Amino acid sequence: MAASPISSESNKLEGGIGEKTFPVHGNVLQKHVAFFDLNQDGVIYPWETFKGLRQIGSGILLSTGLSLFINLGLSQSTRPGKFPSLLFPIEVKNIKLAKHGSDTGVYDAEGRFVPSKFEEIFNKHAHTHPNALTYDELKEMIKANREPKDLKGRIGSLVEWKVLYKLAKDKNGLLQKETIRGVYDGSLFEILKNEHSAYKK
Repeated sequence: MAASPISSESNKLEGGIGEKTFPVHGNVLQKHVAFFDLNQDGVIYPWETFKGLRQIGSGILLSTGLSLFINLGLSQSTRPGKFPSLLFPIEVKNIKLAKHGSDTGVYDAEGRFVPSKFEEIFNKHAHTHPNALTYDELKEMIKANREPKDLKGRIGSLVEWKVLYKLAKDKNGLLQKETIRGVYDGSLFEILKNEHSAYKK
């Protein structure tokens, strides 16, 4: 998908919690993954992905599998021209290079947030509640975004959304609009971390 210019006006999104503004030229995709860069050195290793997943409430087995899946799948894409590393690091500054197909298009090719694509999720698939997705509606959206002969993208999208639903659905089994908005800019991860920490106490 070609990069889409985003005006400052279109970056302002109306939400149930209030207005949220995304930076005009900011790489929001970097913010999405920055939570997992535990030491803030610009590189995410599998053990950091694992720890981050555990912090937001993922179980040990799921966190182990996801950390391997994520780092093995994204590492080399974010390290263009470099020799493969057996530590499978992900370079945050190059995360836009790991953007896969069969997605919603909410991130453009430069990792920027596209408001119209975000709203499209709910305009097209939120049949039961205007600002939330049921599990069946989520499956419908994933299926609608599939691109032909894009096995890697399909698998990536399926895993991402299924894990998000598992960890962040509300008590009624709904994935709320603000929750989905939060995962795109990474703010949801801090919320889940705090909730999970309070639960353990």
